[in-house]
Amino acid sequence: MGTILTVDHLDKSFGAKQVLHGVDFFVEEGHIVALVGPNGAGKSTIMKAILGLIPVDGGGIDIKGQPVSITSHQALRNVGALIEYPGIYPFLSGRQQLQLFANQHNKQTNVDTIIKAMGMGKYIDRPAKSYSLGMKQKLGIAQALVNNPQLVILDEPMNGLDPQAVKDLRDLLRNLASHGTSFLISSHILSELEKLADDVLILNHGQIVKHATMKALEAAGGITYKIAVDNLDQAKAALTMAKSKFSVVDDAITLLDTAPGELNAALYALVNAGVAINTVAQQAHDLEGAFLAMVHDDQKEEA
Repeated sequence: MGTILTVDHLDKSFGAKQVLHGVDFFVEEGHIVALVGPNGAGKSTIMKAILGLIPVDGGGIDIKGQPVSITSHQALRNVGALIEYPGIYPFLSGRQQLQLFANQHNKQTNVDTIIKAMGMGKYIDRPAKSYSLGMKQKLGIAQALVNNPQLVILDEPMNGLDPQAVKDLRDLLRNLASHGTSFLISSHILSELEKLADDVLILNHGQIVKHATMKALEAAGGITYKIAVDNLDQAKAALTMAKSKFSVVDDAITLLDTAPGELNAALYALVNAGVAINTVAQQAHDLEGAFLAMVHDDQKEEA
């Protein structure tokens, strides 16, 4: 498979404030790409620029080799999107809105399929004004998917969804990706993105500071160990004396950036101190860890 989306040296300012600084990345066909970053980093600005909703000051965007800009939207015919809040007509039912949207693209037969896939059958014929936040969110996602687009842009798609709906959405997106649909997704729920994404873009201060596969990101962080003990204070004192690098997370000891032999030394120190060890679990570096490390390093530089 090839590349479906290319963002090339994108610059964008709002007045005197430059929001994007030479943003470069690409999305491959059939891949789910997570776009993460602190609030105000420029995630929504990038998505709006890709959809031709705002002008840019420099750089370019193309989808399947066709340019996209505020005056050139032809390449967007095969793109679905949900940005910020779903656009919903309150007095139409969910089914009517999907049919209206699908009629514009001759995709009417997809309506029942997407209703079933999104688990919307119980309320889809009620007026949308009666929908809860989660129901409206599902409808917005359904609108983005109903025309079988090649590329889908989703900004905070899990907003308002309950745990079962989040899992159903994750399964649906993975299935669509396996059949060639590409996704660019921004979300603050990093644990869900970790389960979903093939590739990760970490954005900070309007620049892509890391572009990696999820597997590479996990491998780069090394291995840590979570140790559950009976007496946490006693364990902390023993590890401090042994000069082990650790932190306390969820009332358990986490060994940080564990080097060869460091786990054995820590366990030896705990046993010698009479600390009862309940479990030892190996953990790979995760997306949340990489993101928080990036933010922490950034804060240290600013201090």
